[in-house]
Amino acid sequence: MTDDANPGLDAEQADLITQFWDVARPSAGRTSHGGAVGERSENVVPPPAWSFGDSPELADELLALVVDGVKTGTAAAVWEYEAADEPLPRKGDLSIVLDGGGAPRLLIRTTQVDTVPFEEVTAEHAAAEGEGDRSLADWRAGHERYWRRTLAQIGREFDPTMPVVCERFKVLFRA
Repeated sequence: MTDDANPGLDAEQADLITQFWDVARPSAGRTSHGGAVGERSENVVPPPAWSFGDSPELADELLALVVDGVKTGTAAAVWEYEAADEPLPRKGDLSIVLDGGGAPRLLIRTTQVDTVPFEEVTAEHAAAEGEGDRSLADWRAGHERYWRRTLAQIGREFDPTMPVVCERFKVLFRA
């Protein structure tokens, strides 16, 4: 069984996410009336749930940076969204961030989204991602390695002109 808002989740994980959403929802200004007739689905259905990176270890490492207040941004190749048939993030979107074991840990709100070629990602965004020494050079080197590894899985190759979604976010709730 999967959760409609979060396809691919098993029933146990979907239940954990729903329980998390029930507690976190007021932090996003979303109130629920117990599924009352006419209630907006955005108040009842949890937002998309995902984890950072491509491994449980990386997910936990990046999550810790967010919890510590160091990481307030993330980036993804537009091609990753296209391959997953997912919409690009928009300002105001809510997300539930999972740890490496798939447990919900944070509720975040997207505060800014810019799509730029990889080679035009700014030093400001690199610093907001909070990884490595927070420099643009370190960000580029680390993300090029990451995308050379992961884009092959969707039949793409890293390209310095490829479109990258640079997202900034704010933590609204921590488990």
